Parts: sequence; C-alpha cells; structure tokens
Amino acid sequence: MDAVPRDEVAHSDDAAPSASQKQPPREIELKLAASPEALETLRGADLIERHARNQGVTRRLDAVYYDTPDRLLDRNGLSLRVRRSGKRHVQTLKRSGSGSPLARDEWEVALPDGTLDLALLPLAEIGEPLASLSAGQLAPVFATRIRRRLRRLDYAGALIEIAFDDGTIEAGENSLPVSEVELELKEGEAAVLYELGLAMLDVAPLQVATQSKSARGYGLAFSRLPRAVKAKPVEIGAHDNADAAIAAILGNTYRQLLGNLAPVATRSGPEAVHQMRVSLRRLRSALSVLKREVASPAFEPIGREAKRLGHVLGPARNWDVFITQTVPDIEDEGLGDAGLSVLCKAAEPFQAMCYAAIEERLANPQTGRFLLSFGALIERRGWRGGLPSEAMTVLAEPASAFAERVLARTHRQALKRGRGFGSLQPEARHELRLALKKLRYTAEFFLPLHDGAAARKYLGRLSRLQEALGLANDAATTHHLIADLRHGKASPELQFAAGAVRGWQSRQTIEAGRKLKRRWRGFEAASPFWT
Repeated sequence: MDAVPRDEVAHSDDAAPSASQKQPPREIELKLAASPEALETLRGADLIERHARNQGVTRRLDAVYYDTPDRLLDRNGLSLRVRRSGKRHVQTLKRSGSGSPLARDEWEVALPDGTLDLALLPLAEIGEPLASLSAGQLAPVFATRIRRRLRRLDYAGALIEIAFDDGTIEAGENSLPVSEVELELKEGEAAVLYELGLAMLDVAPLQVATQSKSARGYGLAFSRLPRAVKAKPVEIGAHDNADAAIAAILGNTYRQLLGNLAPVATRSGPEAVHQMRVSLRRLRSALSVLKREVASPAFEPIGREAKRLGHVLGPARNWDVFITQTVPDIEDEGLGDAGLSVLCKAAEPFQAMCYAAIEERLANPQTGRFLLSFGALIERRGWRGGLPSEAMTVLAEPASAFAERVLARTHRQALKRGRGFGSLQPEARHELRLALKKLRYTAEFFLPLHDGAAARKYLGRLSRLQEALGLANDAATTHHLIADLRHGKASPELQFAAGAVRGWQSRQTIEAGRKLKRRWRGFEAASPFWT
C-alpha cells in the first residue's frame, strides 16, 4: 500500500575514482550472526576441521573506538580504533565503500603502545576529514571486548580466515552482546565467502549480518537505530556490455536489500520496511525484464524467494501506511473531529503481529540461503551458466543497445495494458499500475546511459500517472484493513470513524478519476528518452 510513488532512488553527485587513482587496501569480509550455541557447534564442526589449515589460536581483543565530539569520522563513513591483543597494539582505520557489500577500505599500523597516533597512517592517501585532524581532537566513544577463535581454511580454491567472536560492545553503562562469525578473504574469489556461508547453514542456524561492530557501537553510544537505505543510481557506463549491466543492476538491488536488513530487524521505523520492499520489487522487476533477454534458470529461485519475502513485508507496510499516512492525512484535510485516532489504536495489534512475522521470516534459514545465494550469483555472474550461444551473444553486446531493446519492450507492454483506458475495469487498472511500476524501475536502472532532461520529463509523466492510479489501489487496501478492524464487536466510535474514512477516500477516488484520462494521454504522448 503506497499512498504516492515516493523518491525511491537516492541520487548522488559523487564521482567514481579514475582507473589511474591508487586503490586503498581493502578488507573483503562476510559477517554471519550466530547464537552462542550455534557458535559453539560451528567451532568444532567437521566442515571447519576438514578445510582448516591450522589448529587455530584464541585471542582476547580489547579495542577502543575514537571520534570527534560531533562524530565527524562516523558521518564520513570512517571508523578508527586502537586494538590490544596481549602486548601488541594496532591502530586501524576503516572506510565503508559503495561497491561490493563485502568490501571496506582498511589501513592498519602497529603502535608502540596504546596511544593514538594519526601520523602513522597514510593521511594523504586517506584524505579528508582525517588529514586535518589531530589526535587531541579525538576521544573514546565506545569499546569492544571480544574473545576470538581464529583459524585459516583452504576452501574451494580460496584462503579464508574464519573468526568466531563472542563478547560485548560497551558504551558507558550500556552494553550489547556479540556472537558472530566473520569470514575474511585472504586469497581467491569473493564468491567463495557466500558459498562457505551456505555450507555453514547446513551445520547451524545463521543470519546474514550487515552491521559492523563499529556501527553497532555508535548506535549504542548515541541511542540511535540504523537508518533505512534508499537505492542509489545504478553504476552503468557507456562502455559496459550487457553482462556488466546485469551485474550492476542486480548488485544495486542487492545492496539496497542488505542495507535494510538491520533497520527492519531493529524496527527502526516504517521507512525501513518500505525500502526493503522497494528493493525486492526492483529486484523482481529486473529479473522479469532481464529473463526475456537472458533466459537463465539461475534467475528463477532468486525471484521466487524475493516474492516470498515481499509477501511477508506487504501486510506490515499496509498497516504502516494506514497508521502513519492514511488516517493522519485525512485528519489534516478536514476530518480532524471525526475521532479517527480510534482506528490507529485498533490497528496497532495488527501492525505488531505483522512485524513479528517479519522478524520470524528474517531469522528463517531459508532467508539466509536466499541472501547468500543471491550474493554468490552476482559474484559468479551465475546467469551465464548453461546459456545457448545466442544468449551469450546478447551478453556481449553494448549495454546501450541492450537497454534500448529492454526499455522499448517494457514500454510497449505498458501501452498494451492501457488499451481502451477509459473502459478498463479495476482489475485491469491494477495490472496496468504494476506494468507502469516495472517500467519505472527499468527506466531508472538504465538512466545513467541517457540524457537527464528527457528522462526526467518521461519519468515525471509516468510518476503522475502512477500516483493517480495508486489512489484507487490505496482505497481498496484501506477497505480490507477496515474490514479487519470491524471484525467482531467494533465500538460505535470505530464504526463511525471507519465510515468517515471510506467516504472520504471514495470522494478522492472519484476526483482522481477525472484526472486519469488526461494523465494517461500525457504518458501515451511521452517521447521515449532512450531512442
């Protein structure tokens, strides 16, 4: 239930680094959350023993994280710590990246003692804001106390360092438990991390974890929840081929999906569920249009699991919109004295049940398998497997030609859905709305390949049409929600408020219907920006 099409893509003006720029050292790591019992099971598992290169070591790691009073480092995607292991001290700076969800820039230097010393870091390479700071401007923010069991594995041609971590994150009098497995790639292909994670799921229940210890530490220190993540523009270049474009599109949807795992799991707010649902819709739209060009069987299980997870998120999103948008908006527009708050109060138990269902689904091993399999598919470019020669030819063609064909076909399908627009029945209009949503996501995927002004005009007409069609869908969804609230012995106040909402939305739908034909004609006349 989406009241209006929202700004679902967060645009960025950050330029990509040129090929000539020196690449910083990178840490490539997959993190998996585990219960203490699962951690103990995995430590002695045959899977680990068979592939272990050594007996491993156990270390006590105590670290202090530093920042300025206004969190300058954190706000710039940096974390700085000094970690002690025995008599050894190491100063580490990490920087979150925009590429692979597994990778972060990382600089480590040994310290003679536990005293922070920024001059030992390559400040010119790292740049601002760290280059302009002195150690005196930094202060401890939080600490971690970890017991780590460390081993090295030879697995599927890769060398992986596996760390079993248990301990605490501490900020003042507050603390959080830590119980997780970290898989760090030392040599080989990143896909192997996902594949080892899948094998470990056969041994013990695990969940894909996306928050670093530093992110959790900042959340603990400043009493903040992780924020919902909007999609960023897809990084497709004029010189890419179709294969690279597919990897970029799927990788983009994957990063948005992973980015919203922690916000949804911590119930940080309605926007988190909304953005995770958007990521799944974008993924399913991508798979739908791509499989027409590249009929890879590898797409099927990913699409199936994305649909399954999306169905669990849908009811929670509907109640969120009802409580935070539908009812308040109607109150603001003139029904403030109709006692509509009784509806929100009655809706809260339904909302809570839906969130409990999401929590259960995220903890389900099937969700973990979906996330790890999806990551492995992207890293391996698994859609190539088993394709006939003509499909391999498609993968080699320029991304621009591939995009033009995909966009033209998706545009035609939407126009076909809208034939005889004035006489379309509600079900047909619903199917048209879904086709337009798929078209919008597809246009956004390939937007970097085309002129911005023409594309913005096209997308503007498309969004206005979606908005008008969405009002009827919102009213239908609200009707079902109110029916749930009225089930059983509903109070006279609730019955009155429900009737007021139904009446108000009926009037809105009628008014929107007067604009629909005009907006449809405007969309029909829109010049495709890709030609």
